[in-house]
Amino acid sequence: MERTLIRDLKSSVGSEVLIKAWVNVTRDQGKVAFFDFRDRTGTVQGVVFGKPEVLEVAKTLKQEWVVAVSGKVNQRPEKMVNPEVQNGDIELEITKIEVLAEAESLPFDMSADGYNLDLTTELDHRALTLRHPKQQAIFKIQATIIDSFREFMKSQEFLEFQAPAIVPATAEGGAEVFQVEYFDKKAYLSQSPQLYKQIVMSAFERVFSVNKIFRAEPSATTRHLTEVVSLDAEMAFIDSWTDVRDMIEATVRYILAQVAAKHEKELDFLKAELPVMLERTPTLSLVEAQEKILAATGRDPRGDKDLSTQDEQDISKIIKEETGSDFVFVYGYPTRQKPFYVYPNPENPEFNEGVDLIGRGREWLSGGRRINDYKQLMKHVEEWGMDPAKIEMFLEAFRYGVPPEGGFAFGAERITMQILGLENIREATMFPRDMNRIDTSLSDSN
Repeated sequence: MERTLIRDLKSSVGSEVLIKAWVNVTRDQGKVAFFDFRDRTGTVQGVVFGKPEVLEVAKTLKQEWVVAVSGKVNQRPEKMVNPEVQNGDIELEITKIEVLAEAESLPFDMSADGYNLDLTTELDHRALTLRHPKQQAIFKIQATIIDSFREFMKSQEFLEFQAPAIVPATAEGGAEVFQVEYFDKKAYLSQSPQLYKQIVMSAFERVFSVNKIFRAEPSATTRHLTEVVSLDAEMAFIDSWTDVRDMIEATVRYILAQVAAKHEKELDFLKAELPVMLERTPTLSLVEAQEKILAATGRDPRGDKDLSTQDEQDISKIIKEETGSDFVFVYGYPTRQKPFYVYPNPENPEFNEGVDLIGRGREWLSGGRRINDYKQLMKHVEEWGMDPAKIEMFLEAFRYGVPPEGGFAFGAERITMQILGLENIREATMFPRDMNRIDTSLSDSN
């Protein structure tokens, strides 16, 4: 008999079916045994009664055993219907059980109600905790975030490409990189696909990538990882940095709409409320944001070259109270605070045309207009102390004509964390890498 997925059982009421699943819950009541079975599509209750040979096998089953179960799909009596759960109006009358794999006793409670692990324990047992509905809800939503980014980019005629992970130089020009031995040469794990996406943009106009990037930041905060999934986009023939801002807004709006449409159940389970994005997201310069913070809090951040963590929280609260928006764009940062390729404001070169999206008190993503003039770019290369020889491929594109352009990037883990209101970015990462962990705690490693 061909396998039936649990989500499709309602279409087989009155018929014999075969499901293959994990044992989620067992309830032995003597002459009757009840089970909740789980596959990738959901759960269903099964019951064994009146069949001694089947009941004998059923009583051996434990949580997380893997089984093939045959039985008849029955409609539950009206008084037994549970509309609060999936398949609450049907049950499987079990006629045969085949054990496909046994499991040891669980080291902790994996029930939906009893699961209450600290993050360290959760990550130490990641091979098991990924089976819990909380974790599955998070990563199903994350998969939709990444898929939605791809879908929207392609709908806007962006071409996907894959940037290399091993690079001869750093895109940001900083020191927070992982050096690797590349045969008899020095190379680095990529901090960003930035230089490559600009190269590819110079040929295809609109490009995007979904790439792993690596940051050797000596940080153990709730917001930082050493390995993340970066969602990057770059586009040519822009008129202003505001074109980048508008594309960012449209992209995030599409992602939020897809998460809302596809994950009502998961959002409800996680008690997550999606952020509010207005028809037009408020936009402030860095100076304007700092002045608002001073006026609202009495704390004076004016003159600071960037928004601090407290600044991000304060400006988000202010904009929420003023407009109802959970988002605000902040632009016009000091030019020397950003990488060499960011476009300076022609009217005031001290400030650039970069822009950040702040949401719910934290930065979501960064973008802006890039320098496309070769001479101006080389001037910045020199001023930022970059070695032109190490970025020769990048510079070659600009020697031979690159249109006005810009782009943006954000981390899949960061945006998952923000959408779901998670406290720690490691909760939004299946297998987090940071300065203290590679699967297991580094302090426990030899």
